[in-house]
Amino acid sequence: MKITGGCYCGAVRYEAEGDPVMKAQCHCRECQYFTGGQPNDFLAMPEAGFKFTQGATKAYTNPDLAGAATREFCAACGVHILTRAKGLPGAVILKVGTLDEPAVFGQPQVVMQTADAQSFHHIPDGIPAFERFPG
Repeated sequence: MKITGGCYCGAVRYEAEGDPVMKAQCHCRECQYFTGGQPNDFLAMPEAGFKFTQGATKAYTNPDLAGAATREFCAACGVHILTRAKGLPGAVILKVGTLDEPAVFGQPQVVMQTADAQSFHHIPDGIPAFERFPG
Protein backbone atom coordinates (compact mmCIF):
# COMPACT_ATOMS: atom_id res chain seq x y z
CA MET A 1 0.00 0.00 0.00
CA LYS A 2 1.26 3.48 -0.84
CA ILE A 3 -0.41 6.53 0.68
CA THR A 4 0.20 10.26 0.53
CA GLY A 5 -0.92 13.12 2.68
CA GLY A 6 -0.10 16.42 4.28
CA CYS A 7 -1.25 19.34 6.34
CA TYR A 8 -4.08 21.81 5.76
CA CYS A 9 -1.94 24.60 4.29
CA GLY A 10 0.18 22.33 2.07
CA ALA A 11 3.53 23.23 3.64
CA VAL A 12 4.15 19.64 4.78
CA ARG A 13 3.65 16.60 2.53
CA TYR A 14 4.50 12.95 3.08
CA GLU A 15 4.27 9.52 1.56
CA ALA A 16 4.21 6.13 3.24
CA GLU A 17 4.56 2.70 1.74
CA GLY A 18 4.10 -0.77 3.17
CA ASP A 19 1.53 -2.84 4.99
CA PRO A 20 -0.21 -1.01 7.81
CA VAL A 21 1.06 -2.00 11.25
CA MET A 22 -2.25 -1.00 12.85
CA LYS A 23 -5.53 0.77 12.08
CA ALA A 24 -6.99 2.02 15.32
CA GLN A 25 -9.11 4.48 17.21
CA CYS A 26 -7.83 5.91 20.51
CA HIS A 27 -10.01 7.61 23.12
CA CYS A 28 -7.24 8.61 25.57
CA ARG A 29 -7.43 12.07 27.07
CA GLU A 30 -4.20 13.13 25.36
CA CYS A 31 -5.61 12.28 21.92
CA GLN A 32 -8.77 14.21 22.78
CA TYR A 33 -6.65 17.34 23.25
CA PHE A 34 -5.11 16.94 19.80
CA THR A 35 -8.40 16.22 18.02
CA GLY A 36 -10.43 18.94 19.66
CA GLY A 37 -12.38 16.49 21.81
CA GLN A 38 -12.96 13.48 19.60
CA PRO A 39 -11.22 10.09 19.50
CA ASN A 40 -8.17 9.82 17.28
CA ASP A 41 -8.37 7.60 14.18
CA PHE A 42 -4.92 6.62 12.99
CA LEU A 43 -3.03 4.43 10.59
CA ALA A 44 0.35 3.17 11.79
CA MET A 45 2.75 2.59 8.90
CA PRO A 46 6.29 1.19 8.79
CA GLU A 47 8.79 3.96 9.52
CA ALA A 48 11.16 2.53 6.89
CA GLY A 49 8.61 3.29 4.16
CA PHE A 50 7.81 6.81 5.40
CA LYS A 51 9.30 10.09 4.22
CA PHE A 52 8.46 13.75 4.13
CA THR A 53 8.36 14.93 0.52
CA GLN A 54 7.92 18.61 1.31
CA GLY A 55 8.54 20.79 4.34
CA ALA A 56 9.31 19.76 7.88
CA THR A 57 7.39 19.37 11.09
CA LYS A 58 7.81 20.77 14.56
CA ALA A 59 7.92 18.12 17.30
CA TYR A 60 6.56 18.13 20.84
CA THR A 61 7.02 15.58 23.63
CA ASN A 62 5.31 16.29 26.95
CA PRO A 63 8.13 16.43 29.54
CA ASP A 64 5.67 15.69 32.37
CA LEU A 65 4.62 12.27 31.05
CA ALA A 66 6.87 9.25 31.42
CA GLY A 67 7.15 7.49 28.06
CA ALA A 68 5.26 10.28 26.29
CA ALA A 69 4.85 10.03 22.54
CA THR A 70 6.41 12.63 20.25
CA ARG A 71 3.83 14.45 18.18
CA GLU A 72 4.74 16.24 14.95
CA PHE A 73 2.86 19.25 13.60
CA CYS A 74 2.98 21.66 10.70
CA ALA A 75 4.62 24.81 12.08
CA ALA A 76 2.53 26.99 9.75
CA CYS A 77 -1.07 25.71 10.15
CA GLY A 78 -0.71 23.58 13.28
CA VAL A 79 -2.15 20.36 11.86
CA HIS A 80 -1.05 17.26 13.78
CA ILE A 81 0.56 15.05 11.13
CA LEU A 82 1.96 12.08 13.02
CA THR A 83 3.04 10.54 16.29
CA ARG A 84 6.10 8.50 17.15
CA ALA A 85 5.34 6.26 20.13
CA LYS A 86 7.70 4.07 22.13
CA GLY A 87 4.94 1.45 22.21
CA LEU A 88 5.08 1.12 18.41
CA PRO A 89 8.79 1.12 17.56
CA GLY A 90 9.56 1.16 13.86
CA ALA A 91 6.22 2.77 12.98
CA VAL A 92 4.87 6.25 12.36
CA ILE A 93 1.30 6.89 13.47
CA LEU A 94 -0.41 8.94 10.76
CA LYS A 95 -3.56 10.91 11.49
CA VAL A 96 -6.37 9.80 9.16
CA GLY A 97 -7.44 13.40 8.54
CA THR A 98 -4.07 14.14 6.92
CA LEU A 99 -4.40 11.38 4.29
CA ASP A 100 -5.13 12.55 0.75
CA GLU A 101 -7.67 9.73 0.60
CA PRO A 102 -8.97 9.18 4.15
CA ALA A 103 -11.28 6.41 2.89
CA VAL A 104 -8.27 4.05 2.63
CA PHE A 105 -8.49 3.80 6.43
CA GLY A 106 -11.80 1.96 6.17
CA GLN A 107 -12.45 1.34 9.84
CA PRO A 108 -10.31 0.63 12.90
CA GLN A 109 -9.17 -2.90 13.65
CA VAL A 110 -9.04 -2.05 17.35
CA VAL A 111 -10.41 0.61 19.70
CA MET A 112 -8.35 1.54 22.75
CA GLN A 113 -8.42 3.67 25.88
CA THR A 114 -12.22 3.44 26.12
CA ALA A 115 -11.97 4.20 29.86
CA ASP A 116 -11.30 7.82 28.82
CA ALA A 117 -14.13 7.98 26.25
CA GLN A 118 -16.61 10.81 26.62
CA SER A 119 -20.37 10.23 26.60
CA PHE A 120 -20.59 11.75 23.11
CA HIS A 121 -17.95 9.44 21.59
CA HIS A 122 -19.03 6.60 19.33
CA ILE A 123 -17.32 3.25 19.90
CA PRO A 124 -17.96 1.08 16.83
CA ASP A 125 -19.78 -2.21 17.34
CA GLY A 126 -18.07 -5.47 16.42
CA ILE A 127 -14.50 -4.18 16.81
CA PRO A 128 -12.28 -5.32 19.69
CA ALA A 129 -12.26 -2.56 22.31
CA PHE A 130 -9.99 -2.16 25.35
CA GLU A 131 -10.23 0.07 28.41
CA ARG A 132 -6.50 0.75 28.09
CA PHE A 133 -3.85 -0.21 25.56
CA PRO A 134 -4.22 -3.83 24.40
CA GLY A 135 -1.53 -6.01 25.90
